[in-house]
Amino acid sequence: MDATSTASFHKRISAAGILLATGIVFGDIGTSPLYTLNAVFHDRVITEDIALGSLSAIFWTLFFQTTLKYVIITLQADNKGEGGIFSLYALIRRFSGRWLLFPAMAGGAFLMADGIITPPISVASAIEGLQAIDPHLQTERIVIVILIILFLFQQFGTDKIGKIFGPVMVVWFTFIGILGTMALKDTPGVLKALNPYYAYTMLRHSPGGFWLLGSIFLCTTGAEALYSDMGHCGRNNIRVSWIYIKITLILSYAGQTAWLLQHKGGYTGIISPFYHIVPQAIYRPSLVVATLATIIASQALISGCFTLINEAIRLDIWPRHRVLFPGNIKGQIYIPFVNWFLMAGCIGMVLYFRESTRMEAAFGLSVTLTMLMSTVLINFYLRAKRVPFLAVMAITSLFLFIELSFLIANFRKIKDGGWLTLVIGSCLFGIMFVWYKGRRIKNAMISLVPCEQYIQLLKRLSADAHIPKYATNLVYLTSSGTSKMIEKSAIDSILSKSPKRADIYWFLHVNVLDEPYALRYHVETIVPNDIYFITFNLGFRVEPRIDYYFGRVVKDMVKNKEVDLSERYEQTYQESMIGDFRFLIMDPFLSFENDLPFWKRFLMHSYFNLKYVSVKETVNFGLDRSNVTIEKYPVVVAPVIHPPIVRE
Repeated sequence: MDATSTASFHKRISAAGILLATGIVFGDIGTSPLYTLNAVFHDRVITEDIALGSLSAIFWTLFFQTTLKYVIITLQADNKGEGGIFSLYALIRRFSGRWLLFPAMAGGAFLMADGIITPPISVASAIEGLQAIDPHLQTERIVIVILIILFLFQQFGTDKIGKIFGPVMVVWFTFIGILGTMALKDTPGVLKALNPYYAYTMLRHSPGGFWLLGSIFLCTTGAEALYSDMGHCGRNNIRVSWIYIKITLILSYAGQTAWLLQHKGGYTGIISPFYHIVPQAIYRPSLVVATLATIIASQALISGCFTLINEAIRLDIWPRHRVLFPGNIKGQIYIPFVNWFLMAGCIGMVLYFRESTRMEAAFGLSVTLTMLMSTVLINFYLRAKRVPFLAVMAITSLFLFIELSFLIANFRKIKDGGWLTLVIGSCLFGIMFVWYKGRRIKNAMISLVPCEQYIQLLKRLSADAHIPKYATNLVYLTSSGTSKMIEKSAIDSILSKSPKRADIYWFLHVNVLDEPYALRYHVETIVPNDIYFITFNLGFRVEPRIDYYFGRVVKDMVKNKEVDLSERYEQTYQESMIGDFRFLIMDPFLSFENDLPFWKRFLMHSYFNLKYVSVKETVNFGLDRSNVTIEKYPVVVAPVIHPPIVRE
């Protein structure tokens, strides 16, 4: 998609786009009324100061963190149509130092950790409403079954999910808005809490008021996923949808606060304040709608995680996995490995915590860290856009102050379960760091040699009928971005051991662009009818079907008489104009002939172990395995210095 069509996509506002945005983007933040105030008043006596202060803090948190930071500012930072913390990094990396990759990796890692806790807490918070009907009901199994069904459904694409979930979420937001309005009818004075003075009073004077920020922060979880899903729906569709959604959220929180004020001195019990304002006549239908909404809440972050990992793969900071494009609308991807990894993690969370009130301790801390990292990147984005320095400092300072306050308040959750998301996020960051550093060390070991010095030798080999022909077209995938230099390992593969004779040698370089949907190539003729260099420039959302693309390119070159294969004696017996072709993949392994210090040995072994769980090059480049040969070659980072061998 070019710049013009990308701009048009984000400016366009349509009923279908708004419905899709409502169904995919806002699920997580839209179900926060189910558990936010429940977390605030868990095992706490209801008081007027805390009830009004919580509503005030929620209102202003939604304003600053969601509306101002993400909907107004961050949604401007689209990378040719795509959003997410890695897209944000891709936009600014040319204007800043390489060190910004590390906050980007940390933010991405903790957003993934959030993707493991959001589905369980969202679904559990809805299903636990059944305990008002049966207080002894064990809800874990129900939650696990729902999560399994949700993850099984991912492979069908977000357009199908959006068509199903969009109308449900419209019903959900309308429902919570009406419930909140009904609960407010007897105590409309609750809305005075929109004055920030009440939040200040709670934080300053209520016992433990500051630490309540750790629970209040739950109202804005999902804002980062909102940005990650921008490529699915378009910027303006998200912004227009948010107007209605924010109104219904505030009404829901206000209605719950009205109920809290009517029960001062008491406790909320095992049931969330949300369910306390639901009329008994519609209690069971409300459970159904809430459950469907929490399934959608999970969907918002799952689809955001797919986008996140796809971006990380493109930046070479995550092992490659198979990326599928299941739907027909823009921005849809499905990554099977990530889907099943998230499902396993979510089920593990349910089995460990068992109930949503315990999950709340692990929830929010990872999102706070993600938001802090995104604030660092936004600072550099605004500077790259030449926003006045004082305005950048004011915006950055505001968000840092808010998010550091939330982070400090969330530290109290570490001992109650927050440690688990910190461990998960740290492990995911460790995987990114190992992959990034390991690839850099491995790539530094790649020896490139001038292609020119081997041209005559390759021409002689190609014409030498005494050597059995290996293939008509021998194709090497190369990391070299120029036809003047080729990997020494590829040259050794052709000339060392048993020489590989071919009519034509092809070197293919796949260049993944920052734009999502580019599909271009160019050809350099090194020696006519002997050696060619092809560069494929593919968008990061284009499926790399190199086998198919290469065949099309060669056919076009034969048709345009850029290459002549008419003198091949095999052509008499073959239907194909271009004859057979064989892809040769060079697969490195860590040689035993390395003398590495402990940390570097651990890093490199970890990197090569990660390669086992990553997708193979044949799958990654869309190659027909019947046309592929894989050759192993050793990587020597620090050669072992052997003592001399003495002959006796």
